[in-house]
Amino acid sequence: MRKSILSLSVAAALLVPGLAAAQAAAPSPLTGNATLLTDYRFRGISQTFGKFAYQGGFDYAHPSGFYAGNWNSNVSSNAGYPGGNLEMDFYGGYKRAFGDYGIDAGLLYYYYPGTDAGRLGASNPHSNKTNSGTVYNTEAYLAGSWKWITLKWSHALSDYFQTPDTKGTNYLDLSAAYDVGGGWGVNGHIGHTSVHDFSEASYSDYKIGVTKDLSGWLLGAALVSTDAKHNCPSDPYCFTKPNGGTYDPGKSTIVLSVGKTF
Repeated sequence: MRKSILSLSVAAALLVPGLAAAQAAAPSPLTGNATLLTDYRFRGISQTFGKFAYQGGFDYAHPSGFYAGNWNSNVSSNAGYPGGNLEMDFYGGYKRAFGDYGIDAGLLYYYYPGTDAGRLGASNPHSNKTNSGTVYNTEAYLAGSWKWITLKWSHALSDYFQTPDTKGTNYLDLSAAYDVGGGWGVNGHIGHTSVHDFSEASYSDYKIGVTKDLSGWLLGAALVSTDAKHNCPSDPYCFTKPNGGTYDPGKSTIVLSVGKTF
């Protein structure tokens, strides 16, 4: 499973691709971002088997509040993307501030070129359906913020990353990012994934982190954890390593990052 909308590259959520520039006001309507991480965690689940991730994208923010962008990252084929190793996200929405309050609503499309959903097989034990074609996911999201606290709801408009009969899956995310001065920031997050018609795949994820702005480069460190079940081989969050053996993608870990918005 994949990403959250706030990126560590802007000190809000190191785990996930960034609508970073769209989430913060910028002097130019067009901005780019690039980040290097020791692990790509999407909603607490590793997408790269604990290995490095290289991420980047761009955002266009119109003065009216409308925005659009693209974000990309390497992923592991064995993390649910058979035949592929790239995630491409396309999104657009509307964002507006009212003093200390803000709203943000939009659509997000996750796309994994070269993948074959048919190779996932009957990945939902409660369904007789097997999907085919490229792995993708479409979500609508709605967020409200107050100062440095954000509550966001994401709703899957398609089968959740092509797991059969999981359309309607929800993700609730409570995040906070606080500037303590001197270029330092602290951030935290708790989220819960509720998978439609597949309760065994539902779980919560957590994060607490710190960031440091160093001459325009944002350095980050975060402790990431989940309560996702990983009893191998029966649970959905037990991945098979490319060279054999199993891997627990939801185990606690420290994720380090360095990123820049330009």
